Amino acid sequence: MNKEIKFCLVYRDMWQSSGKYVPRVDQLKKIAPVIVGMGCFDRVETNGGAFEQVNLLYGENPNAAVREWVKPFNEAGVKTLMLERALNGLRMYPVPADVRELMFKVKKAQGVDIARSFCGLNDYRNLELSVKYAKKAGMISQGALSITYSDIHTVDYYMEIVDKLVEFGTDEIGLKDMAGIGRPVMLGKLTKAIKDKYPHIVVEYHGHSGPGFSVASMLEVCKNGADIIDVAMEPLSWGMVHPDVITIQAMLKDAGFKVPEINMNAYMEARRLTQEFMDDFLGWFIDPKNKISTSLLVGSGLPGGMMGSMMADLKGVNSGINTFLKNAGKKTMSEDDLLVALFEEVEYVWPKVGNPPLVTPYSQYVKNIALMNIMQMAQNKPRYSQMDKNMWDMILGKTGKLPGKVAPEVVELAREKGYEFFEGTPQDNYPDELPKYREMMKENGWEMGQDDEELFELAMHERQYIDYKSGAAKRNFEKEVENAMKTACTTVVKEIKSPELRKEEELERVIEKHPDAKPVTATVSGTVIWELSVTEPSMNPPIGTSYKEGDTVCFISAYYGNEEIKALYDGKLVLALAKQNDKVKKGDVVAFIE
Repeated sequence: MNKEIKFCLVYRDMWQSSGKYVPRVDQLKKIAPVIVGMGCFDRVETNGGAFEQVNLLYGENPNAAVREWVKPFNEAGVKTLMLERALNGLRMYPVPADVRELMFKVKKAQGVDIARSFCGLNDYRNLELSVKYAKKAGMISQGALSITYSDIHTVDYYMEIVDKLVEFGTDEIGLKDMAGIGRPVMLGKLTKAIKDKYPHIVVEYHGHSGPGFSVASMLEVCKNGADIIDVAMEPLSWGMVHPDVITIQAMLKDAGFKVPEINMNAYMEARRLTQEFMDDFLGWFIDPKNKISTSLLVGSGLPGGMMGSMMADLKGVNSGINTFLKNAGKKTMSEDDLLVALFEEVEYVWPKVGNPPLVTPYSQYVKNIALMNIMQMAQNKPRYSQMDKNMWDMILGKTGKLPGKVAPEVVELAREKGYEFFEGTPQDNYPDELPKYREMMKENGWEMGQDDEELFELAMHERQYIDYKSGAAKRNFEKEVENAMKTACTTVVKEIKSPELRKEEELERVIEKHPDAKPVTATVSGTVIWELSVTEPSMNPPIGTSYKEGDTVCFISAYYGNEEIKALYDGKLVLALAKQNDKVKKGDVVAFIE
């Protein structure tokens, strides 16, 4: 009998890899029975990652959203799958162990069947608690490998992690090829090695289509024993997302595998609904470039889902870099020049900082180091002279063991700054915090929620949960949608100077007047807030405001909450280039300090 291959629809990841937001709960409830009606999915990725943070930003209760979204799949016998980041849980920074344990209890109670757990550094110590907590809660545990391509990331390297995951008790192994740069033959060999040693272990492959390898990879892993393949569907398939179920089903059927049939009437209805959601408002937050694959990602190894935000980053910093270059009498760079320079810098930097797999959040850290290096070198400054705490925590081993060795020059720079490298278990750095959050719930008169789910939400996403409870999140989201709609409906008159050109001229003037001024740059994309206030609009700071190194200059409201933008040096404000509520991209110059 031909081997059976099952399909998983990564509906959450389809949206996360395309743009900023996922559908609202009313939209998800609308499409769920249609997805069931397609009849070809053994499982659906319903939540995890940034899903619940987005609910909070909408002003929705994320716990109600998860329960209502997964219910139709539970009733139809379609398994539901969540993505979680091991030490980082459902956010971008470490989570205490007691909060991690509560997460699995809550998600199981809400109807989520499978926990796909990955560590961005492939540190099995970070994955151990995820496997054990998932099993304890009654969930299926899928320990995922963050796939990347280098001399270090071999079959033997990955099998050492698999051995540990099996020892911990994982039920499944996920091959999380987040950038789609895993080479097909190598992935086939890895799948065979897993199946030969652990024939009872289910293997699921997840590959983004960005650089173009993933279709061949899917065929190779299936030939070597994979059981489940992650797929997408139109209008969000391909580009930087995932291959479409129709193509993969046809390919595998022709190769002799037993695959489920697709109800095409239901497929077309799900396709129509997804487009309807995009036309509603979600499409305003999707970069059109994310619909395009590019082989340029092969060299840098960056995830395709970053391509849209990365191009926005480059637009934001291009004028600033060119201003520095012109001021130094050097040749300016086009966006294409800068893109090539960034990819080359990522290739240079990646092994210098220990070859972390380029997956959230470490892909962002490596890309940011590379981008900041380019900015610094344009000003005749050395590499690594502008790195934030998160980047250093990765390099110092505070979030896990790096696969490779940190370069001597980076080690020396850490010593000069008085930093110490950490070799202990990362979780030990983050003590339990649930008692603190229980007290906070009592002080505010908030209910702990069914199965303590509201307590969990506060503990996992404190800033966003507080904004949700106050109503600030919903107000901010409605304002963002209003602004996005205005932007989408505005006809730009060519004779009027673009905001980018006006900003470039302003940059030139400040550098001419203040040659020693240093830029304060955005570390994330979002909305600039010069002073946090829920009830009243804030004003820009007065010119001449003094800052010490480490002082908070402003905040940026990102999709996951407010990020502090700190001064990297002492000085006084000479220009606030970004005004209150301005939209900025990661890498944009927000202000100048002299």
